[in-house]
Amino acid sequence: MKRRNALFGLAAFAALAGAASLSACDQFGGGSSGSGKEINFSILSTENAQSQDTLWKPFLDDMRKQTGLKIKPFFASNYTSLIEAMRFNQVQLGWFSNLSGLEAVRRGGGEVFAHSTDPSGVDGYYSVVIVNANSGLTLDKLTKCDKSLTFGMGDAKSTSGTLAPMAYLFTPKNVDPQTCFKTVRSANHQSNLLSVATGVLDAATNNSTALMFLKKNRPEMAAKIKVIWTSPALPEDPIVWRKDLDPATKEKLRSFFLSYGTAPGAEGERQRANLKALNFGVFKPANDSFLLPVREMEASEELRVAQNSHDALAIKTAQTKLAAIQTEKAAAGVEGAPASAAPVTPSPAKKK
Repeated sequence: MKRRNALFGLAAFAALAGAASLSACDQFGGGSSGSGKEINFSILSTENAQSQDTLWKPFLDDMRKQTGLKIKPFFASNYTSLIEAMRFNQVQLGWFSNLSGLEAVRRGGGEVFAHSTDPSGVDGYYSVVIVNANSGLTLDKLTKCDKSLTFGMGDAKSTSGTLAPMAYLFTPKNVDPQTCFKTVRSANHQSNLLSVATGVLDAATNNSTALMFLKKNRPEMAAKIKVIWTSPALPEDPIVWRKDLDPATKEKLRSFFLSYGTAPGAEGERQRANLKALNFGVFKPANDSFLLPVREMEASEELRVAQNSHDALAIKTAQTKLAAIQTEKAAAGVEGAPASAAPVTPSPAKKK
């Protein structure tokens, strides 16, 4: 997910994820989520499963109490697993990044009903490229592309780890990481942070929240990292449920998410503290139009790729797609460019 995977790292999780998948398959069997009595809630986890469970327990306990539903956490170590779990009805509710949430809607029968906010009150976060603080490596040196450097990308379905750096850094510079660097590997944010800090990688993608958690929890490692590129602001995270959840269950979940942390007095303070531990502010209502900025970002990158290929038909197709998304976005009143930089200016096709 966008950024709170900074809380987590790629550790001993495969066994738990597998067990959770089997349990969910036995229970739901990939069929209708009819009764709505039990809900599996998907969470990206790249950390020790026990600490992850402890971190989420207060929030999940409150969800169980307020909704009367049997809520089970479903941890997975990568976005694709979360998308497929929703697709096969192994989970009915999930916290997703924008790009993985878009895939959950496209392929997993999902629907956005809420989105997170930042506890600071300032929504949005940033994709970054990091290097070792003592390396002397600059962005110009990084994108020289002499195949002498090692680079870490994020999860393929990560907004900040892959889509944003491709859309706003590499594609505009006509840089293909696979041919630019000596080696390219894909890993979660925490793994990439530690790999750069310890010199295993020369550079890697990451995000601003992961850096914040590293500074808080491992300041000695954070001191070894330097940011050499920062993206435009990226949207917060969507909360997605399966469309086929029964209406009564949807209403219970909607009521919980949109009211949690808003109560006055000590109870509200306790709930907000639970949210802050997960780096959440209160949740706000949303629908699938919340994903229009990431769709626009995706389409903008497709246009730049087409422009770099000098393929007239591909350019026209990409322009049409981008224009349609921008029209839909304007009609929906959704703010924010593709989290964006300057508008895309089409380049002429190369004559053959």
